[in-house]
Amino acid sequence: MILPHLYPIVDAELLAAHNVPLDTFARELRAAGVTLLQYRDKNGSPQEILRAASILRETFSTTPCRLILNDRADLAVLANFDGVHVGQGDLSPEDARRVVGPDRIVGVSTHTDEQVRIADQSCADYIAIGPVFTTATKLNPDPVVGLEGVRRARALTRKPLVAIGGITRANARSILDAGADSIAVISSLFAAHQSPQQVARDFLARLR
Repeated sequence: MILPHLYPIVDAELLAAHNVPLDTFARELRAAGVTLLQYRDKNGSPQEILRAASILRETFSTTPCRLILNDRADLAVLANFDGVHVGQGDLSPEDARRVVGPDRIVGVSTHTDEQVRIADQSCADYIAIGPVFTTATKLNPDPVVGLEGVRRARALTRKPLVAIGGITRANARSILDAGADSIAVISSLFAAHQSPQQVARDFLARLR
Protein backbone atom coordinates (compact mmCIF):
# COMPACT_ATOMS: atom_id res chain seq x y z
CA MET A 1 0.00 0.00 0.00
CA ILE A 2 1.05 3.60 -0.55
CA LEU A 3 0.73 5.94 2.40
CA PRO A 4 0.18 9.68 2.12
CA HIS A 5 2.89 11.81 3.70
CA LEU A 6 0.51 13.14 6.37
CA TYR A 7 -1.29 10.80 8.78
CA PRO A 8 -3.32 12.78 11.34
CA ILE A 9 -4.37 11.02 14.53
CA VAL A 10 -7.52 12.44 16.09
CA ASP A 11 -7.28 11.86 19.83
CA ALA A 12 -10.49 12.09 21.87
CA GLU A 13 -8.72 13.21 25.06
CA LEU A 14 -6.85 15.96 23.24
CA LEU A 15 -10.04 17.22 21.59
CA ALA A 16 -11.69 17.44 25.00
CA ALA A 17 -8.69 19.27 26.46
CA HIS A 18 -8.90 21.87 23.68
CA ASN A 19 -12.71 21.94 23.87
CA VAL A 20 -13.01 21.18 20.15
CA PRO A 21 -16.00 19.13 18.91
CA LEU A 22 -15.08 16.08 16.84
CA ASP A 23 -17.31 17.03 13.92
CA THR A 24 -15.75 20.51 13.72
CA PHE A 25 -12.22 19.10 13.80
CA ALA A 26 -13.07 16.46 11.21
CA ARG A 27 -14.49 19.04 8.80
CA GLU A 28 -11.29 21.07 9.13
CA LEU A 29 -9.16 18.06 8.18
CA ARG A 30 -11.48 17.17 5.31
CA ALA A 31 -11.18 20.70 3.94
CA ALA A 32 -7.39 20.43 4.14
CA GLY A 33 -7.45 17.35 1.90
CA VAL A 34 -6.38 14.69 4.39
CA THR A 35 -6.53 11.18 2.86
CA LEU A 36 -5.65 8.97 5.85
CA LEU A 37 -6.85 9.47 9.41
CA GLN A 38 -6.79 7.52 12.66
CA TYR A 39 -9.25 7.92 15.53
CA ARG A 40 -7.93 7.19 19.00
CA ASP A 41 -9.96 6.99 22.20
CA LYS A 42 -8.17 5.13 24.98
CA ASN A 43 -10.86 5.63 27.60
CA GLY A 44 -14.19 5.75 25.76
CA SER A 45 -16.84 3.06 25.97
CA PRO A 46 -17.60 1.01 22.84
CA GLN A 47 -20.77 3.05 22.38
CA GLU A 48 -18.86 6.34 22.57
CA ILE A 49 -16.22 5.12 20.13
CA LEU A 50 -18.85 3.94 17.66
CA ARG A 51 -20.69 7.27 17.87
CA ALA A 52 -17.46 9.11 17.13
CA ALA A 53 -16.66 6.69 14.31
CA SER A 54 -20.07 7.39 12.79
CA ILE A 55 -19.34 11.12 12.78
CA LEU A 56 -16.03 10.57 11.05
CA ARG A 57 -17.45 8.16 8.51
CA GLU A 58 -20.21 10.60 7.61
CA THR A 59 -17.83 13.57 7.42
CA PHE A 60 -15.45 11.80 5.03
CA SER A 61 -18.06 9.77 3.13
CA THR A 62 -17.62 11.70 -0.12
CA THR A 63 -13.81 11.76 0.04
CA PRO A 64 -11.09 9.18 -0.64
CA CYS A 65 -9.91 9.41 3.00
CA ARG A 66 -9.24 6.04 4.65
CA LEU A 67 -10.28 5.78 8.29
CA ILE A 68 -8.31 3.74 10.82
CA LEU A 69 -9.41 2.93 14.38
CA ASN A 70 -6.86 2.65 17.15
CA ASP A 71 -6.72 -0.61 19.16
CA ARG A 72 -10.23 -1.96 18.62
CA ALA A 73 -10.36 -4.34 15.66
CA ASP A 74 -13.91 -5.42 16.54
CA LEU A 75 -15.19 -1.85 16.59
CA ALA A 76 -13.36 -1.05 13.35
CA VAL A 77 -15.48 -3.70 11.66
CA LEU A 78 -18.71 -2.52 13.28
CA ALA A 79 -17.92 1.07 12.32
CA ASN A 80 -17.13 0.04 8.74
CA PHE A 81 -13.71 1.67 9.00
CA ASP A 82 -10.92 0.89 6.57
CA GLY A 83 -8.61 -0.62 9.13
CA VAL A 84 -7.19 -0.87 12.63
CA HIS A 85 -3.93 0.15 14.26
CA VAL A 86 -2.58 -1.95 17.12
CA GLY A 87 0.16 -1.32 19.65
CA GLN A 88 2.61 -3.67 21.32
CA GLY A 89 0.18 -4.30 24.18
CA ASP A 90 -2.86 -4.87 21.97
CA LEU A 91 -3.86 -7.66 19.61
CA SER A 92 -1.07 -9.00 17.44
CA PRO A 93 -1.33 -8.05 13.75
CA GLU A 94 -2.33 -11.67 13.02
CA ASP A 95 -5.13 -11.61 15.60
CA ALA A 96 -6.28 -8.22 14.34
CA ARG A 97 -6.29 -9.58 10.79
CA ARG A 98 -8.50 -12.48 11.87
CA VAL A 99 -11.00 -9.95 13.19
CA VAL A 100 -10.99 -7.39 10.36
CA GLY A 101 -10.49 -9.78 7.45
CA PRO A 102 -8.16 -9.69 4.46
CA ASP A 103 -9.37 -6.47 2.88
CA ARG A 104 -8.90 -3.99 5.72
CA ILE A 105 -5.66 -2.26 6.71
CA VAL A 106 -3.70 -3.43 9.74
CA GLY A 107 -0.99 -1.17 11.14
CA VAL A 108 1.29 -1.86 14.10
CA SER A 109 3.37 0.32 16.42
CA THR A 110 7.02 -0.47 17.10
CA HIS A 111 9.64 1.13 19.35
CA THR A 112 12.76 -1.00 18.90
CA ASP A 113 14.72 -2.62 16.09
CA GLU A 114 13.58 -6.07 17.22
CA GLN A 115 9.92 -5.03 17.17
CA VAL A 116 10.41 -3.70 13.63
CA ARG A 117 11.91 -7.04 12.57
CA ILE A 118 8.95 -8.94 14.04
CA ALA A 119 6.45 -6.55 12.46
CA ASP A 120 8.19 -6.93 9.12
CA GLN A 121 7.51 -10.68 9.24
CA SER A 122 3.89 -10.16 10.30
CA CYS A 123 0.80 -9.55 8.19
CA ALA A 124 0.80 -5.84 9.07
CA ASP A 125 0.31 -3.55 6.08
CA TYR A 126 2.41 -0.75 7.56
CA ILE A 127 4.75 -0.24 10.51
CA ALA A 128 4.87 2.78 12.80
CA ILE A 129 8.14 3.66 14.52
CA GLY A 130 8.55 6.04 17.44
CA PRO A 131 8.61 8.14 19.39
CA VAL A 132 11.01 9.92 17.05
CA PHE A 133 11.22 12.95 19.33
CA THR A 134 10.08 13.70 22.87
CA THR A 135 6.30 13.61 23.10
CA ALA A 136 3.79 14.66 25.74
CA THR A 137 0.87 12.82 24.13
CA LYS A 138 1.47 9.59 26.10
CA LEU A 139 1.72 9.35 29.88
CA ASN A 140 4.54 6.78 29.78
CA PRO A 141 6.20 7.11 26.38
CA ASP A 142 8.78 4.66 25.12
CA PRO A 143 12.39 5.86 24.77
CA VAL A 144 13.00 8.30 21.92
CA VAL A 145 14.42 6.62 18.81
CA GLY A 146 15.50 9.78 16.98
CA LEU A 147 16.11 10.14 13.28
CA GLU A 148 18.68 7.36 13.50
CA GLY A 149 15.95 5.02 14.72
CA VAL A 150 13.89 5.91 11.66
CA ARG A 151 16.87 5.17 9.43
CA ARG A 152 17.42 1.81 11.10
CA ALA A 153 13.74 0.93 10.77
CA ARG A 154 13.86 1.85 7.09
CA ALA A 155 16.78 -0.53 6.60
CA LEU A 156 14.90 -3.33 8.37
CA THR A 157 11.68 -3.30 6.35
CA ARG A 158 10.31 -2.55 2.92
CA LYS A 159 6.82 -2.09 4.31
CA PRO A 160 5.41 1.44 4.44
CA LEU A 161 6.91 3.22 7.45
CA VAL A 162 5.08 5.76 9.61
CA ALA A 163 7.06 7.94 12.01
CA ILE A 164 5.34 9.21 15.15
CA GLY A 165 6.16 11.17 18.27
CA GLY A 166 7.00 14.83 18.79
CA ILE A 167 6.69 15.69 15.12
CA THR A 168 6.20 19.35 14.21
CA ARG A 169 6.10 21.32 11.01
CA ALA A 170 9.70 22.35 11.66
CA ASN A 171 11.09 18.81 11.81
CA ALA A 172 8.64 16.92 9.60
CA ARG A 173 10.70 17.09 6.42
CA SER A 174 13.78 15.66 8.15
CA ILE A 175 11.78 12.55 9.05
CA LEU A 176 10.82 11.86 5.45
CA ASP A 177 14.44 12.43 4.49
CA ALA A 178 15.42 9.79 7.08
CA GLY A 179 13.29 7.22 5.26
CA ALA A 180 9.76 7.42 6.60
CA ASP A 181 6.91 7.27 4.09
CA SER A 182 4.47 9.09 6.33
CA ILE A 183 4.38 11.15 9.51
CA ALA A 184 1.69 10.77 12.17
CA VAL A 185 0.78 13.98 13.98
CA ILE A 186 -1.45 14.44 17.01
CA SER A 187 -0.88 17.48 19.23
CA SER A 188 0.86 19.41 16.44
CA LEU A 189 -2.50 19.76 14.70
CA PHE A 190 -3.42 22.32 17.35
CA ALA A 191 -1.90 25.78 17.02
CA ALA A 192 -2.67 28.97 18.92
CA HIS A 193 -3.48 31.22 16.00
CA GLN A 194 -4.25 28.78 13.18
CA SER A 195 -7.13 26.45 12.46
CA PRO A 196 -6.52 22.69 12.14
CA GLN A 197 -7.21 23.12 8.42
CA GLN A 198 -4.44 25.71 8.09
CA VAL A 199 -2.03 23.56 10.10
CA ALA A 200 -2.78 20.44 8.05
CA ARG A 201 -2.41 22.36 4.78
CA ASP A 202 0.94 23.70 5.95
CA PHE A 203 2.10 20.18 6.85
CA LEU A 204 1.04 18.91 3.42
CA ALA A 205 2.83 21.76 1.67
CA ARG A 206 6.06 21.16 3.60
CA LEU A 207 5.94 17.42 2.90
CA ARG A 208 5.47 17.63 -0.86
